[in-house]
Amino acid sequence: MEWDFIKEFSVMDYLTEIIDILLVTLVIYKLITLIRGTRAVQLFKGMMVIVAGWLLSIFFNLKTLSWLMSQAMTYGVLAVIIIFQPELRRALEQLGRGKLFSRTNHLDEEKMTIAIGETVKAVQYLAKRRIGALIVFEKETGLNDYIETGIIINGQISSELLINIFIPNTPLHDGAVIVRKDQVKAAGCYLPLSENPFISKELGTRHRAALGISEVTDSISVVVSEETGQISLSRNGEVHRDLSEEKLLEMLDQELRVPLVAPSSFWIRGKKHG
Repeated sequence: MEWDFIKEFSVMDYLTEIIDILLVTLVIYKLITLIRGTRAVQLFKGMMVIVAGWLLSIFFNLKTLSWLMSQAMTYGVLAVIIIFQPELRRALEQLGRGKLFSRTNHLDEEKMTIAIGETVKAVQYLAKRRIGALIVFEKETGLNDYIETGIIINGQISSELLINIFIPNTPLHDGAVIVRKDQVKAAGCYLPLSENPFISKELGTRHRAALGISEVTDSISVVVSEETGQISLSRNGEVHRDLSEEKLLEMLDQELRVPLVAPSSFWIRGKKHG
């Protein structure tokens, strides 16, 4: 009797450890996917170097180096909060919206197809005439703070509307357009400029603004260069330059068409048997 109790306790304890490890692994995986493609990756690598140095100093009994690394580790938590503030804020926003572990579609396929098509059509027109433009698509992270800096439009997205906004010498041409679903929410919006020191000197203010908003949110930005007419797309703190019409269409389709969360096979089998 006593042996059975001990055996049962050991099995339950073993299962608890497995669940604990799986949950920690899942959290680490989600954090990695959250910072993937951003400048935070390089900072994370630097932190790993510090951790590796600390472990080596302990292994080789290097007392001075070990003390320095220990101090760095002690204040590392505060440094992580400061350094990864954009990523942490994005994660908390997604957690508050219930979007950290699942993603849902906000727009039906037909409307999304029209919105992407109208955007590509407008961008091609502006690029051929070297008219600068910056169009930001809101995804999971809300952009209300930036929408409020511009002029509210709340208009159905169309190539004609986008083109007219960015025509030179018009009141709204010098800011960013923010799109939510298939609606142009606002124009002439101000965005945060990226402070990444590794940005190419060739990139102007529009590209820096596109990178800046993609560093603090999960938005997608399309930029038309006024100097060269090249089309770029910014996401996750990185910019993809000189895109063709086909490539732009492909990337927008990939980023803005969020698939519905598929039900698990367990529930599907349950419904079939029911």
